[in-house]
Amino acid sequence: MKHDFDEKINRFNTHSLKWDGLEERFGIKDREVLPLWVADMDFKAPKCVIDVLVNRAKHGIFGYAGGYDSYYNAVIHWMKKRHNWNIKKEWIVFTPGVVPALNMLVKALTHPGDEVIIQTPIYPPFYNAIKNNGCHVVENPLKFDGTKYVMDLDDLYKKINSKVKLMILCSPHNPVGRVWKEEELKKLGEICIKHNILIIADEIHGDLIFKENKHIPFASISEDFAKNSIICTAPSKTFNIAGLETSNMIISNETIRKAFLRAREGCGISKPNVFGIEALKAAYTFGEEWLWELLNYLEENLNFLIKYIEEKIPKIKVIKPEGTYLVWLDCKDLTFNKKELEEFFMKNAKLILNQGHTYGNGGEGFVRINIACPRSILEEGLNRLRKAMDCL
Repeated sequence: MKHDFDEKINRFNTHSLKWDGLEERFGIKDREVLPLWVADMDFKAPKCVIDVLVNRAKHGIFGYAGGYDSYYNAVIHWMKKRHNWNIKKEWIVFTPGVVPALNMLVKALTHPGDEVIIQTPIYPPFYNAIKNNGCHVVENPLKFDGTKYVMDLDDLYKKINSKVKLMILCSPHNPVGRVWKEEELKKLGEICIKHNILIIADEIHGDLIFKENKHIPFASISEDFAKNSIICTAPSKTFNIAGLETSNMIISNETIRKAFLRAREGCGISKPNVFGIEALKAAYTFGEEWLWELLNYLEENLNFLIKYIEEKIPKIKVIKPEGTYLVWLDCKDLTFNKKELEEFFMKNAKLILNQGHTYGNGGEGFVRINIACPRSILEEGLNRLRKAMDCL
């Protein structure tokens, strides 16, 4: 392994939301609390990304960006090589992040009072993107058998009416870690086409897939699916460069694309930043070997987590993810209410995890842990949790 994922890096005083943002977000001043929450990794980005950013900084001039052909080519090349998906330059629309894009997409493609379907428990900004634009959330909860989540298409049928205009699909799913199979996506896509519901597919975790699973870009399934969807992509989660605020919407339907461009223009957004451009190009062109190493390390972390919890904290159950570096933990056997569960992790275990109730219907009694950190940090977090459990 060329990259040292075991290296512990002090992230305090770097304007890190994960580490420096604890007081602002949770009211915590205690630096002994270990943050294993928000979805960024405690690993350095690939050397190819660091090198290109250093060289760009040495240039010394940071004016407006332009000349995007090499940027577009990097995105096209990555989608073909990594996902066997052929896309065209004109389909790619830059945005400063998937969350801003979700807000702009809902604004562009709905009217106030329209309804938007989401599959809960779900990444909280999905709710905000819908509500921010005067639309109503329609929850289509995933079915859970205690081990695995699946789509509930019978419930989906019941929720569809003339006011439903969009569905925001999380693929791979955050927080439950499902990597949807082609058959699942086909059934969903056919229902949405039949009822004239556009699909916005957030595929930001699509490169972070564990062995024996395969991410299928929703729009790659068929031309009809492509025309009825918007695919949200970014190198941010894959290569740990979220702070560079660079993402791409892939929209083959020209009518939808023009509507989105008008909404983006209405927000005063047009150009990516110069560092984001260089980082994306380097990552997508030279970063694949680093990504393979990362995935191996993450899978080892996942196996470590599962074994540790099964042997030492059996009251908590791991919902084994098929993708992402976020793991959904079932804590319902602890019989805490949501406030008690949060206080147990924060005060007793000295851990900051994402609380499941914030993910909506089906999330209460769960927590989400980020395992994208050196194994020694993960082990420290689990040791804290075990000791806190022993004191119950």
